[in-house]
Amino acid sequence: MNDTIFLVEDDEKLSGLIADFLRTHNFNVLIESNGSRAIEYIQKSQPRAVILDVMLPGADGFTICRTVRPDYQGPILMLTSLSDEIDEIAGLENGADDYLSKPVKSHVLLAHLRALLRRIESEEPVNNQAKVITAGNISINAQNRSVSCKGQEVHLTTAEYNLLWLLAERSGEVVSREELHRKTFKLEYDGTDRSIDLRISRLRRKLGDDPRLPYIIKTIRGEGYLLAV
Repeated sequence: MNDTIFLVEDDEKLSGLIADFLRTHNFNVLIESNGSRAIEYIQKSQPRAVILDVMLPGADGFTICRTVRPDYQGPILMLTSLSDEIDEIAGLENGADDYLSKPVKSHVLLAHLRALLRRIESEEPVNNQAKVITAGNISINAQNRSVSCKGQEVHLTTAEYNLLWLLAERSGEVVSREELHRKTFKLEYDGTDRSIDLRISRLRRKLGDDPRLPYIIKTIRGEGYLLAV
């Protein structure tokens, strides 16, 4: 994986502003405006992180995420001018690690990018922990970062794995949204960000958990989430 922050954005003015801002904070930035070319670059060059617009010529952001995610383990931060929750979920479902709605303030983008890089590059949730955690039908192996449910392997992104590990190391206990958000993003929870809720929804789908009556990852109203033992 190289040290490039790969910015995929077809708005020339916006991409220039974002790139210039990130460069002042010592990031190496490469800009691409075409979605199809972006797929090829990500797969071949493995950038340090991807900042990805949704509406692009060639291939849209959802298609890019879905196509590259099996071979790319770096963080993907999606930028969208679409405010519908369905579009936010779609980005995460297709492999994005985080999303921000346009217009986005430069310092907010920088904070989210840094948090993604710290989380994924340090892999803090699994450092100095037991090799395997088992909770009910879920088995999580820290050594090879694999997850199985009822004996079947479950393919998770790095962000999904780390969130599941945070719940698993406290299995049977309620973990608050505030704590999950702080440990996941290295940012304080503002009370409105639904990133953790969307990731929990995605984890449930991959684990075969019933979203209407979940029995693996339970929602404790007003408190947080609990991984059932």
